[in-house]
Amino acid sequence: MSINPSLQLAVALVLLVALTMLAAWAGHFSFLRSVPLAAVRAAVQLFIVSFVVVAAVTRLWAAALFVIAMFAIAVWTTTGRVGARRAWAWSTLSIAAGVLPVLAVVFATGAAPLNGASLVPIGSIIIGNVMSAHTLNGRRVFAALRENHEIFEAALALGFARTDAIGMVVRSIAGESLMPTLDRTRTAGLVTLPGAFIGVMLGGGTALQAGAAQVLVIIGILAGESTTVLVMNMLITGAKLLPGDLAGALHP
Repeated sequence: MSINPSLQLAVALVLLVALTMLAAWAGHFSFLRSVPLAAVRAAVQLFIVSFVVVAAVTRLWAAALFVIAMFAIAVWTTTGRVGARRAWAWSTLSIAAGVLPVLAVVFATGAAPLNGASLVPIGSIIIGNVMSAHTLNGRRVFAALRENHEIFEAALALGFARTDAIGMVVRSIAGESLMPTLDRTRTAGLVTLPGAFIGVMLGGGTALQAGAAQVLVIIGILAGESTTVLVMNMLITGAKLLPGDLAGALHP
């Protein structure tokens, strides 16, 4: 499969954006006006990054800098999405807790060669998915803390510490943000043929090599997301990683 820049591609992209906007309009989704800008940004960024990646994958130090830049952008994006920009340092810690161990295992064991051609794609996949897990978990947990503030107050009234009171709300929904990833892991190869599998096949690899690459990636994603959500929930329970309104509302 080869897709080249063409008029047909432009028409397809315009129609897909229009379809997305139609669904957002019909469903009264709040992000309707953000769709065209997001699509344009994706096209421009991928066009520019395609040239950067070509240079980065040939040098390990350049690949490492590129991955660090992706990590920084991921932190900035997810902290804004969950409304916890002021707690960016704690978000950085929770995301790093998911990304660094996975990359260490993948490359220290020799499962993938430590070079630019491996570090950029594997690093980007892990960082992107861990960022999504951080966002999903933050939005779900912070919404629950706002909706169940009376449980927090009741726990304080009964003599529980602040961390325990927050934990009563957080623990009941602690792993919900991981369900989509768990489902994708369970159904890999049955419902979907994930990107790493297709990429290896298109690159001339065998089906066995494609399967090996994909299983490494999907298990790495699951491990990274699980660790990030664990650390994130610990920081939330400790009242360190909170949006401004909750930091004030969840008083000691």
